[in-house]
Amino acid sequence: MTARPEKHSLTLRGHRTSVSLEAAFWQAFREIAASRGLGLNQLAAEIDAQRAPDEGLASAIRVFCLTHYRS
Repeated sequence: MTARPEKHSLTLRGHRTSVSLEAAFWQAFREIAASRGLGLNQLAAEIDAQRAPDEGLASAIRVFCLTHYRS
């Protein structure tokens, strides 16, 4: 896996957005979504709705993944 961020498109509330994450975080994000029976867009929308206004979506996803695997 590379440490260089990979950009992928997600759709949140009907709008496309790009998110750059390292491959390890994309893999973890996919695994968490699958374990919850959700698509990436659904899980991203949940994270987006809960993040602080000054927190970027990519950062929120990273923290979400880290928190998930720490607990």
